[in-house]
Amino acid sequence: MFPISTFVNIVRLVLTHKKVAFDFHDLEPEMGSPAHLSLHPFNRVPILDHAGFRIYETSAIALYVDEAFGPALQPRDMRERARMHQWISAVSSYYYPYMSYHLSHERLIYPALGIASDEKVVAHALPRIAIALDVMECELCTDAVYLLGDQLTLADFFVLPTLTSLSMTPEGHEMLKTRPRITAWRARMEAQPAVTKVWAMVAPHIGEPVEHARKWVETHRPQY
Repeated sequence: MFPISTFVNIVRLVLTHKKVAFDFHDLEPEMGSPAHLSLHPFNRVPILDHAGFRIYETSAIALYVDEAFGPALQPRDMRERARMHQWISAVSSYYYPYMSYHLSHERLIYPALGIASDEKVVAHALPRIAIALDVMECELCTDAVYLLGDQLTLADFFVLPTLTSLSMTPEGHEMLKTRPRITAWRARMEAQPAVTKVWAMVAPHIGEPVEHARKWVETHRPQY
């Protein structure tokens, strides 16, 4: 794991909400090494090791933790669970790629390494971010407390870190100001004790260079 990873912090939120004690191992210096690839063959984070059971991929980890430790963060109703999984899938497909992988990397991660932003990547992302925010604003009906109504679920913890990184960019900050339902949802989430604790863990690392991200310019950066 490394401290500011969006997906790492999804897992930390779930573990912290459930009051599960865990040891955090910062893998940032080891990313791409044989030792790291033995844990995650696709050179990513997070990875969970629970009593010798090792698993990677955030959705798999979060579902495992939810089923291993109470209280449940999944609805009992089959259709509501399907809606929860729809949000989790949407984060990976429509929210994280444009809000974090495109915009936040160009505005936050690369500049901290002395690498200029690619404005073509930013320009490609912005209309797609607007669509995703409009969908979320519409889904949060006027009386919705959380993404699935009045029940806090894994969906909320999956969406929050990506929206948080978005809010740290100038463009994202302005876009969020025009979505009052998302703003209200974020305020409710920020008041969650688990969120307060995890953000306190992350805060000292905000703005620190992510050294292994230098390689992303050649290997990960979108080309437009």
